[in-house]
Amino acid sequence: MHVVEDGVEVCVYGGHADGIDICLFDEGDTTGASEQRVSLVERAHGWWYGRIHGVGVGQRYGVRAAGPWRPDLGLRYNEAKLLLDPYARAIEGEVSLRPEIYAHRVGPDLVGDTFVIDDRDSAGAVPRCVVVDERFDWGSDAPPRRPWTDSVIYETHVRNLTMRLPGVPEPLRGTYAAMGHPATTDYLLRLGVTAVELLPIHAFTSEAHLVQRGLRNHWGYNTLGFFAPHGAYAHARDPQGRLDEVKSMVKELHRVGIEVILDVVYNHTCEQSADGCTLSLRGLDNRAYYRLDARGVDIDVTGCGNTVDLRHAVVCRMVLDSLRYWVEQVHVDGFRFDLAVALARGRTHDFDPDHPFLVALRTDPVLTQVKLIAEPWDVGIGGWRTGDFPPPIVEWNDRFRDTARNFWLGDVARDTAEQPGYGVRDLGTRLAGSADLFWARDRGPTASVNFVAAHDGFTIADLTMYNTKHNADNGEGNRDGTTDNRSWNHGSEGPSNDPRVQAQRQRTMRNLLGTVLLATGVPMINAGDEFGRTQRGNNNTYCQDNDLSWFSWHLQPWQNDLLETTRYLTQLRRDHPVLRQRRFFTGRPQHADGSTDLAWYDADGHLMSARDWEDPRTRTVQMYLDGAAVGGIGVLIVFHGGARDRDIALPQPPGATAYRLVWDSAYSRPQGRGPVLQIGATSTVERVTASSMRVYRVADPT
Repeated sequence: MHVVEDGVEVCVYGGHADGIDICLFDEGDTTGASEQRVSLVERAHGWWYGRIHGVGVGQRYGVRAAGPWRPDLGLRYNEAKLLLDPYARAIEGEVSLRPEIYAHRVGPDLVGDTFVIDDRDSAGAVPRCVVVDERFDWGSDAPPRRPWTDSVIYETHVRNLTMRLPGVPEPLRGTYAAMGHPATTDYLLRLGVTAVELLPIHAFTSEAHLVQRGLRNHWGYNTLGFFAPHGAYAHARDPQGRLDEVKSMVKELHRVGIEVILDVVYNHTCEQSADGCTLSLRGLDNRAYYRLDARGVDIDVTGCGNTVDLRHAVVCRMVLDSLRYWVEQVHVDGFRFDLAVALARGRTHDFDPDHPFLVALRTDPVLTQVKLIAEPWDVGIGGWRTGDFPPPIVEWNDRFRDTARNFWLGDVARDTAEQPGYGVRDLGTRLAGSADLFWARDRGPTASVNFVAAHDGFTIADLTMYNTKHNADNGEGNRDGTTDNRSWNHGSEGPSNDPRVQAQRQRTMRNLLGTVLLATGVPMINAGDEFGRTQRGNNNTYCQDNDLSWFSWHLQPWQNDLLETTRYLTQLRRDHPVLRQRRFFTGRPQHADGSTDLAWYDADGHLMSARDWEDPRTRTVQMYLDGAAVGGIGVLIVFHGGARDRDIALPQPPGATAYRLVWDSAYSRPQGRGPVLQIGATSTVERVTASSMRVYRVADPT
């Protein structure tokens, strides 16, 4: 609804509908007793529209659509079901899991016949849309517009981060207001992150199977409305106040220079498959909004029952309108697209990099100005597409994640048993920006969002503590969540009191964080990993809105040490431009002295040979980055993934005559700058700790 001088203008798409009614309700009416229906009589190209006089800000409303009930054709119109306006800016109330919310007949167990229509009215079991005033005092707010080269992303959940954060007033905890509170912004600034990537804040609801088990959706990947914020995350209780609170959060984060990226779920909705409920899109035009086969059955490439069909112009427009709304009206700085491959499957159901939606993203004058991040996979055939998205879209790099885990976890375990591992060839490719994936179309290394842990999967701490997932609390018999964790418990499953095991695990955490924050590309930290947060082996906490997910800020000494290490590493990245490359390295001589922008050395200080790269027992590699071309100094990073201490010879690349050690992951806390090490006719020999990293900077020999 759009507010005008004497009422509201309404426009709803129902391409196969016979009629559309706007249903007006009094504030506080949850039963539907006050319902007044206004029929939309104007229609063009499937859009039903009109003006309703005397209606304004604060009006509660819903939509009813009349039309054919032909499930065999994918048409599921049922006028008894009150629907949400897909463009609603605010949603009040919650979905009540009752048989009435299903368009087809179900029993008390919510199982029934999807071909038999249900005539029970759902108005008493579903939320209301609310007309809001979109004006807001933004003051001097301006987007930080951080370049990708300077970005450090912090993936977090509004509730998890703030539910117990010291300094946040108790009533505000777990809310948008808490995210914008100085206690939160100060923490983020000290950590050195430049952007928060928030798990979904679009309005969502819980899946039926969770409610029946006494649980609820916590992550938010079950969208109810693409334009409305999720009400439960707001301290404000009224719909207008909730929207204003989200805007205030963005304004406060911008004030300290932090960007806001939203994790958005346009690939499916909470209506799930034809067995699911009818709350909005299914009741307005199931055939237009969802991808169906010739029998009217959902084509599911999301694993969630349905797939939103962006091949349809109206659906594609709705998603683009939603994105522009969040940028123009809420001032967010970018989006991470969940299961982005599902958004770009074409007429043949294959992924199409020139899909109209992707073309629109790349050409829209508003959306080309913000950060666009793809999760480059879905669960359909041919769903893994890392490296295939067109610029300026960047991608989560799962190959980086897997390689880093292999090197620091699985391969160290194998080396402990004197077995070969994966070697270092793939590691070198990932550290240098993954040119094998992102070289095409001049994308550059900033197309790679590097990470080793994210919201789904083990935390960094749990990667070092558990060999297998422990998801019993989710009530699915430990069947949910990935089994491909590439973790290593260091010899003991779960928490350990063994000082040796503890020390090894903590060093591995430092190695993983160091690899993410010092590699070429855009680093992303999974919130809480900076201090070793555990989820007790649960790698799929999507339904755990409790202590398992909320951060505990009672940090042990080793956790404070890890936090200081993370802060130090983000500062090290800021201090050295050579760690923040915009272009891929060439490996070719850059200067008259023969120096190259990137060089690789073995443990003896010699240039890596093809044999070294291919040897699965190679456990040490030295990466030298020449900083001259980017106005900085050279940096040497030593990656020793062996299970035993060993001597290494520091290399002597052209132009480097001395080094200074600036970080060693063998130490629990950053130790500050080490002494200058002269490089003579023979390279300096250093003793490095088993499974550790070192960073040296080129130093003045005097």
